[in-house]
Amino acid sequence: MPDPRFYDVDSQIDLDQVAAITSSRLIAPEMKGSGLITACAPLSSGGQGSAAFFADRRYLSQLHQSKAEFIFVSAPHADQVPAGSIALVAASPQAAWSRLAARLYRTKRHEGTEAVHPTARLEEGVTLGVGVVIGQGAEIGAGTRIEAYAVIGPGCRIGRNCRIGAHSTVYCALIGDRVQILSGAHIGEAGFGVSGDAKGLVDVPQLGRVILQDDVSVGSGTCIDRGAYDDTVIGDSTKIDNMVQIGHNCQVGRNCILAAHTGISGSVTIGDGAMFGGRAGVIDHIDVGAGAKVAAGACVFKDVPAGATVSGFPARPSRQFLREMVWLEKNAMTKDTKDSDKNKGQEPR
Repeated sequence: MPDPRFYDVDSQIDLDQVAAITSSRLIAPEMKGSGLITACAPLSSGGQGSAAFFADRRYLSQLHQSKAEFIFVSAPHADQVPAGSIALVAASPQAAWSRLAARLYRTKRHEGTEAVHPTARLEEGVTLGVGVVIGQGAEIGAGTRIEAYAVIGPGCRIGRNCRIGAHSTVYCALIGDRVQILSGAHIGEAGFGVSGDAKGLVDVPQLGRVILQDDVSVGSGTCIDRGAYDDTVIGDSTKIDNMVQIGHNCQVGRNCILAAHTGISGSVTIGDGAMFGGRAGVIDHIDVGAGAKVAAGACVFKDVPAGATVSGFPARPSRQFLREMVWLEKNAMTKDTKDSDKNKGQEPR
């Protein structure tokens, strides 16, 4: 269930409204169950009154085990919906789910006209710079310094002795003690999820949170997206440089280092002590093991074992990458020499 500190939730939507919003239909019109949808959830966590979607055969086992009362599916997979669930057939199940979720949930925004909302709770010793905005229900721990024009969204919790830099923004986030967020960083904005149907493209609602554990550092201009449904988590004492992108649902371990311009796609899991050189990249749904090293400029397309060092595009073990580069250089030089010898003595045309 999305955290009510960060999201407003409509109470329920009946199936007739759902059909109009999502362009879906019941596979068996006489089977309506409760007739009301009260929540959107993934296949793995849905229950009574909730709607999930199935759009990728990789998650077929989750579909068969799902407890969601309603499941959006395409027509060819309608017969795969478990007996306890009701199929809602849609041309694009994810887009249908997204349109419904956007109707059910809305991200809370600052209420009223006071920069620091009266319901925000600030412990003794909190320092606020000029132009700081703090939303309703936010909690800020003792000794924390929030610098000029920073924005702390509704419901956020920030621990003690933190520094939130100028012009940074924090939404949908729970932040530990002694966390440093430098100027212009953005924590907890929506992750990048897009689906589409006959009506056009639709943003997939991002309904999770960001959790920054104790002693994390986040550099200037870095963006850490909130989870799509679960949380994006950054472990204790991880250090993140300037201009780094961390996508939704990522799980970054403790004591990791991410150098500038590193890009981590959604749902990547990174073990404790992993290190990323500048401009390293990782595609989505990859596991990077504890203590692994990803060299500067490398792009990871498959899982990296614990303790491994990888380089290149696509990333492979660094020793292999270096041997390939030496072989390529030698052969390129040999070819250049042969071409040069072949052309000697020839009159230019």
